[in-house]
Amino acid sequence: MTALARILGVGLLTVSLAAPATANGIAGSYLAARQASFLGDFESAAFYYGRALAFDPGKPELLERAIISNISLGDMTDAAALARQLGQRGFASELAQMAILAEEAGSENYATVIEMIDSQKGVGLLADGLVKSWAELGRGDVGAAMNAFDEVARIDGLGGFASYHKALALASVGDWDGANSLFAGDTTGGMSNTRRGVMARAEILSQLDRNEDALALLEQSFGVDLDPGLSAMQAQLQAGETLPFTHARSPRDGIAEVFYTLAGALSNERNDDLTLLYSRTAEHLRPDHIDALLLSAEVLEDMGQHDLAVQTYARVPQDSYAFHAAELGRAEALRAQDKAAEAIAVLEALTESHGDLPVVWTTLADLQRSEQNFDAAIADYTRALSLYSEITERQWFLYYARGISNERADNWPEAEADFRRALELNPDQPQVLNYLGYSLVEKKLKLDEALDLIERAVAARPNSGYIVDSLGWVLYRLGRYEEAVPHMERAAELMPIDPVVNDHLGDVYWSVGRYREAEFMWKRALSFVDWEDAAAEADPEAIKRKIEVGLDVYRSEQGLPPLESANAAE
Repeated sequence: MTALARILGVGLLTVSLAAPATANGIAGSYLAARQASFLGDFESAAFYYGRALAFDPGKPELLERAIISNISLGDMTDAAALARQLGQRGFASELAQMAILAEEAGSENYATVIEMIDSQKGVGLLADGLVKSWAELGRGDVGAAMNAFDEVARIDGLGGFASYHKALALASVGDWDGANSLFAGDTTGGMSNTRRGVMARAEILSQLDRNEDALALLEQSFGVDLDPGLSAMQAQLQAGETLPFTHARSPRDGIAEVFYTLAGALSNERNDDLTLLYSRTAEHLRPDHIDALLLSAEVLEDMGQHDLAVQTYARVPQDSYAFHAAELGRAEALRAQDKAAEAIAVLEALTESHGDLPVVWTTLADLQRSEQNFDAAIADYTRALSLYSEITERQWFLYYARGISNERADNWPEAEADFRRALELNPDQPQVLNYLGYSLVEKKLKLDEALDLIERAVAARPNSGYIVDSLGWVLYRLGRYEEAVPHMERAAELMPIDPVVNDHLGDVYWSVGRYREAEFMWKRALSFVDWEDAAAEADPEAIKRKIEVGLDVYRSEQGLPPLESANAAE
């Protein structure tokens, strides 16, 4: 359990989770549910736990696992119903109590929320203190709410969380000076530097008729390249408009923000399971909490639950500031499911609604390139580059990626120009150095320069198998066979199952007379080739022919000159 999880106090029941040994069908449903839970398949888990509960409705571990699955799905109603059943059987579980607490807070039953927390039926130390503070505000007792925030702040390590939420609470009741004082006093710790923290303070400054200060805060925090949400805020401020305070419009919103805040903190600790439970709770309390939706979707992607991620991203409305981010995420989730055509359709639609954003065209171009639609990729990278008012070092990758697309489309002059432009922007970038150098080697062009480029790349990334392979290969191409051997062997150590590297090492061994070792490496290369998607550099038919007749005969059959060492005349 992570440090934050321990502070939150969230844990599972300690009841044994051994599979029920009955013959009435519960065992099969239970095992199916456990396997689905292990895989993160929450829909199947919820279904099979439900079936298991039909056989044994009072079994506490089944109830809790079903509760977790339903919260993870975002179904708080079913989760809360199951949680109440668990409580009626005398078992305590913070996660079950989270479902009940969320349902009560969602219904604005703030007295019940406070009663639960006071009777030790909350979800953990930090969450309980903040939720109770907002619930006191919900009951209309501002003084009690502020005192409750202050009590949380006195707990070691929790001051930043408490101060941040107290600032939001003060803003929600119109105490703009008090809220800004907490932000200005830096008592919120890192919370004030988050995207939501900065935006909340900008809204507060605007309410204080300090739009210039709000603009300065946005520039200081985010620079000049703003996303649509920040750009819209900036435009309103520049027009002299007063920004509404949106980050906690009510105590219910405030409690949603508690769960979102904690979900964000848990995500930084890579605790996906708990992060999802907290972000789903925030969604339930505030369905229009776009950042909570995005966080849930991102976690689902990380967990490999791409269908659920797609569904969650799709809940972000088109008029939201984050619609483009949601659609980019949805496209990535579709791509991860091998639904490239659907992903491309999503991105192409996004170019119609958000075509002024370079990231939209870049993402589409990257996907087109991965699908080997190189002409389309070139056009999309070009469109992305045209949207920048100034080309800086940060755009090196676009030239590099367009260069790859041009090279694959047999547009070598354009590809070389792109690679050299990328190096102008980022002179020591090893990926570009290696790709340009390797391409020159393969085309038998400017081999001395190619060697220099690749040596620079190796100096920057000495443990990159691809780059070390390139160095060995250019030395081989230059006829410097003995020099190539240690580099190719090193590449094979770094990438032992790569068919290209093993094939190259076989060629190098043959060139120095190590014929049995060459044959062995070619056989290894052949064993690692993906026959359905073999790279051109690792042509399985070519490797098989080299095994049959040797490299000298193979080169002759291909119309290639015989091997000739650069040191042959010595």
